Amino acid sequence: MVFPLVRNKMKKDGYTYHGIPKNLPEHVAIIMDGNGRWAKKRLLPRSAGHRAGVEALRNIIRMSSHIGVKYLTLYAFSTENWKRPKDEVNVLMNLLVEFLYNEIEELDKENVRITFMGEISRFPDKCVTAIEYALERTGGNTGLVVCIALNYGSRLEIQNAVKKIAELYKEDKISLDSINDELISSCLDTSHMPDPDLIIRTSGEQRLSNFMLYQASYSEFYFTDVHWPDFGNEAYARALNEFAARKRRYGDVK
Repeated sequence: MVFPLVRNKMKKDGYTYHGIPKNLPEHVAIIMDGNGRWAKKRLLPRSAGHRAGVEALRNIIRMSSHIGVKYLTLYAFSTENWKRPKDEVNVLMNLLVEFLYNEIEELDKENVRITFMGEISRFPDKCVTAIEYALERTGGNTGLVVCIALNYGSRLEIQNAVKKIAELYKEDKISLDSINDELISSCLDTSHMPDPDLIIRTSGEQRLSNFMLYQASYSEFYFTDVHWPDFGNEAYARALNEFAARKRRYGDVK
């Protein structure tokens, strides 16, 4: 079902956003899919699609900050993405560095805090340096938290959490009875955030692809055929409106 946009609008720092519902998700997570298909449709190289995807990313971060979303998690590079051609992986690495250095001033000015999840150590030194710079530059900010998932896979994340808990038990710091949802959540990469209220996937695929499997237990899902580079303000507002229209019961019958 396609929900019509509500008529209210808001303005912030010279930007106008139409159709923003009052009932916003606190945490939005996005599987940014379709850069390659966007480029292929236009007879362009995949690198052009990835660069266009960066433009969409910049816009969605700005809009999320302006309308009052508190957490935004972005699936940028999975543990499986290393299987892609080496040239494409290099393009993605370069775009990451370029994005962090070029956008950090505006992000800092907007009070956006940048965080990361995944095993960053496998990345080239230039990426690690840019990541550390972004963490340091925005670490004290109190606005929108943008978490970028890099070399991230939920199964690996859960495996690492199990190892942490096993070590705690081995060191006699916890008992078996103390292993609960709160402890497991505290050992995940997302321990600094609440679970996502809304997970968006662009470009028509309808699966999680190893993304936030534990955290998504009560998330609302929104799938759209729009390729990520074309996912603009109106498409984002439609996803937010559909979320606002849903009834979340968490297993209850109310």
